[in-house]
Amino acid sequence: MKTKNGQHLHATAQKSESLSISFKTQKHKNHFQKHKHNTAKHQTQNPEKIPDYNNIEVYKLTCKTCNMSYIGQTCRELTQRYRERIRYIRNNDPQSAYAQNILRNQHEYGTITDTMTSLKPIHKTSLLIPCEQLFVQTYQYNGTLITEQNRGEQNPLFQLAIDTGLTSQLFHNK
Repeated sequence: MKTKNGQHLHATAQKSESLSISFKTQKHKNHFQKHKHNTAKHQTQNPEKIPDYNNIEVYKLTCKTCNMSYIGQTCRELTQRYRERIRYIRNNDPQSAYAQNILRNQHEYGTITDTMTSLKPIHKTSLLIPCEQLFVQTYQYNGTLITEQNRGEQNPLFQLAIDTGLTSQLFHNK
């Protein structure tokens, strides 16, 4: 639907029966389409510049002071995830358990090569969170997980895998 001045009107019904209304001018729509087209053209001309979005993996950040580990997962490049975690520390923002460990205990963090390790590339997005949880429970069981990430509850199937040594096969099959 268009308004009198040529703006597009979008309305969305939500569960609470209220309406959410947003306006988008034709000028912005054309700019977005032009930008999208230029990006696609740039990527075809420079194929080596296309970012790799297939970086689905579980990773570990190790505290330089206490050598305890934080386990995380991402669908983005590890360098981007590392910069995000360090930004939390520099801005004194305890959003992540890793940042909480560094900030509360006045510990040191290192460079990406000192600190971050890819633990397991994942080929199916649906396996990302369960795999991360298995690593968290394994590191907690081994006493090498930072206390800020300790979730308390143990998954009995993960514990069975840890107790029978199945996790060592999983961890070594990258």
